[in-house]
Amino acid sequence: MYKRPNSLEDALDILASGDWMIAAGCTDLFPATQHKSLRGPVLDLSAIESLRGIAVTANGVHIGATTTWADLTRAELPPCFDGLKLAAREVGATQIQNRGTLAGNLCNASPAADGVPPLLTLNAEVEISTARATRRVPVSAFLTGPRQTALASDEMVTAIHVPQSALSGQGHFLKLGARKYLVISIAMTSARITVEDGCVTQAALAVGSCGPVAVRLPEIEALMIGQPVDPRVITDEAVAQAIAPIDDIRADAAYRAKGAAELLRRTVEVFA
Repeated sequence: MYKRPNSLEDALDILASGDWMIAAGCTDLFPATQHKSLRGPVLDLSAIESLRGIAVTANGVHIGATTTWADLTRAELPPCFDGLKLAAREVGATQIQNRGTLAGNLCNASPAADGVPPLLTLNAEVEISTARATRRVPVSAFLTGPRQTALASDEMVTAIHVPQSALSGQGHFLKLGARKYLVISIAMTSARITVEDGCVTQAALAVGSCGPVAVRLPEIEALMIGQPVDPRVITDEAVAQAIAPIDDIRADAAYRAKGAAELLRRTVEVFA
């Protein structure tokens, strides 16, 4: 069974009626299937215009669930979004960026999802809806493990919100992999730094692709507040302790720890 509603209300009613597979850009969904076509009932959100687009409001920035990576790179947004825009340009090739959605990247819940570290530095919240109610959870609480999220079977992501309090400063993003393009990262880092009168007033640092989920580094952030930007406060030991790196086919834990620390220092260095 396949349904493609035109309104969010209809989509939520359909979702409440059974176990549906949600489809939007499908850039993760199709590669994950072992068959020539998707199995089971499919709920296609691509015709719901209200789910796509970016709006700057008095409360922050609202990003609709089916907003694509290409939409994001073209949007006029404050400099704090520079890290997320850089990550958007790293997601696959141009064709993937034109089809893949920001919410789909979150729902796929890959430990190497490029969008997650920048969203963490933006204190982003995920809007989750059912036919009955809507709730918001921080990105850090939405991702519960590799390929695991806080979504219930009758829930869908309808938007991502960045609060007004996180719209200051500038963002940056770097990625470490075995090649320059079309790479699943060994480590990736993002930072959002606000500097006033030569000193850091806000610092948000995140590391991804080193453990089950991407993480913030609050202890290192605290060391930066009230001081000039200095990448040297980011030590190998502090980063290794914060990220608890893993071994896998792309790199061992020791390499990941050192790589993430150096990458984070280079990310922060641009603000010095």
